[in-house]
Amino acid sequence: MASMSRRYKVVVSNWVHDEVLDFLAGRFSVDANRAREPWPEWELRQRAGDAEALMAFMPDRVDGRFLASCPDLKIVAGALKGYDNFDVDACTGRGVWLTVVPDLLTEPTAELAVGLTIALARNLPAGDRYVRGGQFEGWRPLFYGAGLSGSTVGIVGMGAVGRAIAERLRGFKARLLYHDRQRIPDAEETALALRGVPFNELLAASDFVILALPLVPETTQLVGRDALKRMKPGSYLVNPARGSLVHEEAVADALECGRLAGYAADAFEMEDWARTGRPHAVSFRLRQYQDRTVLTPHLGSAVDRVRRDIAMAAAMSIVDCFEGRPPRGAVNAPEEMARIC
Repeated sequence: MASMSRRYKVVVSNWVHDEVLDFLAGRFSVDANRAREPWPEWELRQRAGDAEALMAFMPDRVDGRFLASCPDLKIVAGALKGYDNFDVDACTGRGVWLTVVPDLLTEPTAELAVGLTIALARNLPAGDRYVRGGQFEGWRPLFYGAGLSGSTVGIVGMGAVGRAIAERLRGFKARLLYHDRQRIPDAEETALALRGVPFNELLAASDFVILALPLVPETTQLVGRDALKRMKPGSYLVNPARGSLVHEEAVADALECGRLAGYAADAFEMEDWARTGRPHAVSFRLRQYQDRTVLTPHLGSAVDRVRRDIAMAAAMSIVDCFEGRPPRGAVNAPEEMARIC
């Protein structure tokens, strides 16, 4: 078992609750970002240059170049679930653990997915702007939209988040379809009132399509021009997962021609740092369609209590490492075990 007698250096790249910092400071030498804004990449590399552990967050990117500038790193503890901006092979090759927190974001993300769907279909942002603009004189209903009751909702991806979305939608009396590479057990389909269908059938039949997938090569721009052409005319697309699951300019085209009635997103292509050729800003055209889009700044994980628990789970994985245990939430198994902890 590794000794905890020396004060290993832990860098915390983004703001966390004081109790998490207190927990770490009782065991390690801690260099923590106390601001809400992330450090620029050069500053993070500089601070982590002599660190043994890094608690990383969604704005960070860890690749071979970053690791080369931090030769003493033994663990990158991600306070996050999706790790597509982190090079697992590069970490493994340098004998660095990479860990994530796989389960604490499921419910907040599912809640937001349902919220985005309702906000989009019922024209909540447009209605809010109308009232704030002083135009509403009372009683007369405006901004007619679509309801979930009696509609068909297709969920693409039936992992933990997809299941949580389905569970929350049961009370809306919607017909629920799903597509996943693997069918879920019949008993679970029955309990969630779900029916598994091929991807193209889901697109053609759904009034609402909700994406609940990780970003991997097979899912990158899964909803592009071809998929959008297969969607039911006048349907809605909701993306609370990863921006690059869709081709944003193709979505803008579908909004322009009326194929899509609306698009809601909590994640954007420009966030996917590791993707070659990604845009560097949210699509200007999407931002122009104010009455047919709902765009939120990665609110899926923005629940205060949950963020505290996620950071504490990442901190515990760091403790695991330096106490000689395989850290919880590990997504790799470094070969250079003697170097690890």
